[in-house]
Amino acid sequence: QVRLVESGGALVQAGGSLRLSCVSSGINSKIASMGWYRQAPGNQRELVGNISSTGTTTYSDSVKGRFTISKNNAWNTVSLQMNNLKPEDTAVYYCSTRWRGIQWWGKGTLVTVSS
Repeated sequence: QVRLVESGGALVQAGGSLRLSCVSSGINSKIASMGWYRQAPGNQRELVGNISSTGTTTYSDSVKGRFTISKNNAWNTVSLQMNNLKPEDTAVYYCSTRWRGIQWWGKGTLVTVSS
């Protein structure tokens, strides 16, 4: 059974930073890619960025230059470092991976950015 658990969400002021973590189990983190998504109230879930099994990262234009995704295979952890946060970054953040043909999701962690 695949399990993804996000943590690190909090209330932060605009311009601040947060680091989210996603701990996975039931997958081989060395060969799995992982994505970070977010969903703001009333909006559809959107891709924030992802990291491939080799560590290659891609980001949406809205977070490029402010967010960084990294992975630690030894700890089965993928992190999302968020800097210079803006009120429009307020959302529930999810990590997700596709493993053996199934898209798996965590339950999310809430990030609230106050102006």
